[in-house]
Amino acid sequence: MSAVIYGLCTLTAALCAAMLLEAYRSQKYRFLLWSGLCFVGLTVNNLLLMLDMLVFTHLDLSLWRVSAGLISMTILLYGLIWDAE
Repeated sequence: MSAVIYGLCTLTAALCAAMLLEAYRSQKYRFLLWSGLCFVGLTVNNLLLMLDMLVFTHLDLSLWRVSAGLISMTILLYGLIWDAE
């Protein structure tokens, strides 16, 4: 059951990233770009979580997971602070 939940979370983040980046491509609002890139990072974060919990149970991928989340949130924070119009 947890595999289904991890998969749905990853799929949801990927779908959000695709929708945000597509909206950026058509409307050119920079906030959509930063949000889309953040969700790309969150998709990677969820994928690493799924790999960590289900595939590579003998390895600890928590450093990689936390790093992916931190980088994606930093991208969004940069967009919110320094790219405000």
